[in-house]
Amino acid sequence: MWNRLLDRFLRQLVCVGSLKVTLPDGETRQYGDGSAPEAAVTLHDPALPRRLVLDPEVALGEAYMDGTLTIEGDDINALLALALANMRAGNHGTWQGALARIRDWLRVLIQYNPAGRSQSNVAHHYDLSGALYDLFLDSDRQYSCGYFRNPDDSLEQAQAQKKAHIAAKLCLEPGLKVLDIGCGWGGMALTLARDYGVQVLGITLSQEQLKLARERARDAGLDGQVRFELMDYRAMTGQFDRVVSVGMFEHVGAPQFRTYFRTLRNVLAPDGLALIHTIGRSSPPGATSRWMTKYIFPGGYIPAMSEVMAAVEKEGLVPCDIEVWRLHYAETLRHWHARFLANIERARALYDDRFCRMWRFYLAASEESFRQAGQCVFQFQLSHDVAAAPITRDYLYSGAPLTEITAQPAHRDAAE
Repeated sequence: MWNRLLDRFLRQLVCVGSLKVTLPDGETRQYGDGSAPEAAVTLHDPALPRRLVLDPEVALGEAYMDGTLTIEGDDINALLALALANMRAGNHGTWQGALARIRDWLRVLIQYNPAGRSQSNVAHHYDLSGALYDLFLDSDRQYSCGYFRNPDDSLEQAQAQKKAHIAAKLCLEPGLKVLDIGCGWGGMALTLARDYGVQVLGITLSQEQLKLARERARDAGLDGQVRFELMDYRAMTGQFDRVVSVGMFEHVGAPQFRTYFRTLRNVLAPDGLALIHTIGRSSPPGATSRWMTKYIFPGGYIPAMSEVMAAVEKEGLVPCDIEVWRLHYAETLRHWHARFLANIERARALYDDRFCRMWRFYLAASEESFRQAGQCVFQFQLSHDVAAAPITRDYLYSGAPLTEITAQPAHRDAAE
């Protein structure tokens, strides 16, 4: 029965591209119109057809993690590109559409992130071994989208260009006070302090990130100019000339959007500027992949622009500039995945093979979401004052040389 139901589901789902499925009993079936993308999978567990029918969103990733589903050539990207392209086209099983609507209705409960839950959610992902992140990130540990001015830019170049672009939007001057919300391992804060002469407070909920950020500040001789604290954004007080937040807003959750922008409004100086850099969706509000919230980012949510701007408007902030980056994160993730594969044996030594398959699935699913499923990056430049930023974008492209990254981790052995 479950094989028949899986067959029905896949015939409804796969209308574009080509999928070959070998069932646990050895029978092979073909789906799609024969075009690209193409993928072939083998199911090794007799219970897997039932699981895929009842909960494909979670079951597919778990089966790959467990090795009960294998992909020809281990080409995860091809399989996910095929699935996401068809879902983007509106192809899905009847009952899967109903389940998706239920998840949309429940998303307020799922995304409720009070301070205690936020800290445990952050620890789940960001307090993993620091050695893991050295295996695939750039030398400055920028764990967000790079900015690829040219297709052949290295990951290091793209991340340096991202930081320079953000710094330009902040219109920095020596001596300004800057708040970095969700400062990660400190790369942005250290760059702004070193290259632009500003005073920076970086806040994070990750113990591991805090420890390394403080070490980096001491090693760079910037610990008098940059300070890092373990703090929830909701506890922030004081006033800052500039606020920057890169890759943190995805962890806020829609029920807290107004609280987030109210905090930003309260700490931003009357003539100040804020730059919020976040993954976004080009579709209407929705729900986060349940596999992703279970294994990678609990409490995470990718916002639609309409949700963000509704909160910005209600908190009385002025949008000075809104920019959309489309494929930059897909390219960033391609680099990360290649580096992770080049260092896969070191990753297995840190964790195990199941973890490595989980991480590969995460990187590939994220990349294909930007290529196939309408994910993008939003940059919101916000202020209290309509005249706080230049009235054209010319200042962003003045031809000033990009700064080079000088801070390096203690050691690194990762392939580009």
